[in-house]
Amino acid sequence: MKYLIILLALLSLCSCAVPNAQSSDTSEASVTSYIQEPDQLHLDIPEGYKPINYDYQIGQWFPYMQYEEYMYGKTSEEFRNAVRERFTKAKGNGVNTVYLHIHPCGDAYYRSEIFPNGVCLDGDYDPLEIMLEEAHGLDLSVHGWINPLRCQTAEQMAELPDSFIIKKWTEDTEQHIAKLIGNRWYLDPSYPETADLLSKCVSELLESYDLDGIHIDDYFYPTTDESFDKNEFEKSGSTDLAQWRLENCTRFVKTIYDTVKDHDSRVLFGISPQGNIESNYNSQYADVKLWAGSTGYCDYIVPQIYFGFKNTACPFEPTLKRWEELRGDSPVRLIIGLAAYKQGKEDKWAGQAGENEWIDNPDIISRQIELVGTSSADGYALY
Repeated sequence: MKYLIILLALLSLCSCAVPNAQSSDTSEASVTSYIQEPDQLHLDIPEGYKPINYDYQIGQWFPYMQYEEYMYGKTSEEFRNAVRERFTKAKGNGVNTVYLHIHPCGDAYYRSEIFPNGVCLDGDYDPLEIMLEEAHGLDLSVHGWINPLRCQTAEQMAELPDSFIIKKWTEDTEQHIAKLIGNRWYLDPSYPETADLLSKCVSELLESYDLDGIHIDDYFYPTTDESFDKNEFEKSGSTDLAQWRLENCTRFVKTIYDTVKDHDSRVLFGISPQGNIESNYNSQYADVKLWAGSTGYCDYIVPQIYFGFKNTACPFEPTLKRWEELRGDSPVRLIIGLAAYKQGKEDKWAGQAGENEWIDNPDIISRQIELVGTSSADGYALY
């Protein structure tokens, strides 16, 4: 199989670890852009860094939850060694693109004048600079992974300086751009200030770092509760709450895309929504049919098809086909998100037929990669 990477040692997987694999033709794919070259579009080509991106993307997520293990309390050299080890392993497993969590909770794992340091960044060094050096040294494409709406917990916010823009919003009695859901603050996407802040976030990153892409995942609306934005909805004049919320999310998605392209048309913007298409609409108000099926919203989409073949609600193979149909003839690249972290574990949400599938079948990921390779998809990514 042209795109198949043989995965070994699946039972030893941990969250976000990629199964051992031999390199394939796809892992050695030529470095080319997902979009037309700027000179073909009669655009000015920016001087300086030329982004690295691959025709067939094999991605891996590196989440902030693991930073406590190899960032917190570590020197810059200890952090560099840990990053080098992880990236080298990823490269050996055929990965050519890494999604690095750098803005997970209204914070920054990089040098920022807008956001405070993330809680795991206690050293006097720039972790993104180190990660970029190590990844690019291995010819890995680096996409900065940000969560647009999720912010700090109530306790974390209370400890931040009053100058922090989101903290000011939490104390604003006129507008409620930041809202407390449970014990965590979230930005309300109905406000234009939210999209503007996200644009500033992306601009700061792309102006300071040689990133190859910007990447967001499935943190859109934090709740379906009508009270979350009841006042804003009433003031909007709209009559359809679900459609209004869809448009609010599309507004900031479009803003991020335009900000990326204004910086450099060769830099990619990708979105990783839930794998269940209906859930994107019913629970998070993410208009994936629009974003994946037309131009101007993203360069690639990575549905998290974290389902086994026997999953009752969304069995893998027909769900993959539905995403192929949803993308259709659009130039948006379709990358399939796969749940390597589930291997060897019980899947309590899969229904009775699929509950033990990941325990009983150690070849699920390799079979899924084979199916992706024979589909119209343009790669896969492992979590």
